[in-house]
Amino acid sequence: MNSQALAARFNPRVIDSVSGADTTEHPAGAGLVLEGDGATRRQTRFLAVRIDRVGLPLAQRLRQAALSAGASATIGNPVDAAVPRTPVTIAATRGQYRNILDRLRSANGEGTGLADCLDETLRNYERTDYSLALPDGQLPLGAGRPVIMGILNVTPDSFSDGGRYVEVDTAVERALEMVRQGASIIDVGGESTRPGSLPATADEEVSRVVPVIEAFSRQSLCPVSIDTSKPEVARAAFGAGASIINDITALGDAEMAAFAAERGCPVILMHMRGTPRTMQEAPVYEDLMGEITLFLRKAVDTAVAAGVRREQIVVDPGIGFGKTLAHNLNILRSLKVLASLGRPILVGTSRKSFIGAILDAPVDERRFGTAASVALCAAGGAHILRVHDVGECLDAATVGAAIAEGSFREIGSE
Repeated sequence: MNSQALAARFNPRVIDSVSGADTTEHPAGAGLVLEGDGATRRQTRFLAVRIDRVGLPLAQRLRQAALSAGASATIGNPVDAAVPRTPVTIAATRGQYRNILDRLRSANGEGTGLADCLDETLRNYERTDYSLALPDGQLPLGAGRPVIMGILNVTPDSFSDGGRYVEVDTAVERALEMVRQGASIIDVGGESTRPGSLPATADEEVSRVVPVIEAFSRQSLCPVSIDTSKPEVARAAFGAGASIINDITALGDAEMAAFAAERGCPVILMHMRGTPRTMQEAPVYEDLMGEITLFLRKAVDTAVAAGVRREQIVVDPGIGFGKTLAHNLNILRSLKVLASLGRPILVGTSRKSFIGAILDAPVDERRFGTAASVALCAAGGAHILRVHDVGECLDAATVGAAIAEGSFREIGSE
């Protein structure tokens, strides 16, 4: 079984990260032996990793390897009694993980494959810097450098700004304004995907987005992403000047995947339960972050198998797409889990209904709530923030990322 197939089976992911100083109050540190003392102990970081569908003999071997390394491991109950596979959660320092991986590899067999999966997951989680290749150069994505994607809906019925930018001149001026405010990407969409919305035809989308992209591209070098799931719309948009695909169906159309592979362009793959028309009909998850991670892992692998370059893929958890208020808040709290996939993360919270539910505010009064969510996302590891209010959200994201990094240069003593 190759590494991608093993990763899809085990779905390994870091579910928590705790500094050594906090371990006495945090379950991730339970039963662990701290390495060193004083300053070394304060710098120690424990990573809790969840692994699914592990055969019971391998689970026991993994637990023994963890205990022998001075780490902690918990074996869950088999999900299906007919198939004795079980989840395993390990909590260990990076040094202890090296010991665990060595012990698994020494046993050969399936343990070697699992060790490779765990090793890749840990390296993915610790990676912060990425880069997307565009026609005019590289777009760097990294810690402390949040990238803002400005939303430009040229539709008559989008939930927030439907009808405001249906005229080409008005839409182009809005796009140029967002670039002046600090947007690094303009995301143009010609179909509403709000909950309960009906799909537009490809011809309708093309007639809405192409004139805007053509006119904007004549006046700005800012990259344009086309927000569509239809390959014919993407093809027309690229002919007009777009260079990124933002697909809420995660390249669910094989022709779209083939087009993305042909162009070698960046692709954003989003998680969604159902369709925009049905997605909010009582969505239920048994393991929210586990299911989203597995969906995106498989979507990435499918795209790569179709010829899309892995280094050109961005993942999006799909806030509001088949999620309740509680689901959305859980995703934002646990966003860093997606770093286990080793791909940059895009998040779109802008003006969405979960913010309205928290604040009891209509769409046009969710600006500050959006900025708060954007700061949290930037602190939680998001690389791209998709927003309507570019200036405010760029400031919020920059501050959130700086707080998380703790490395912004000191500019004063206040």
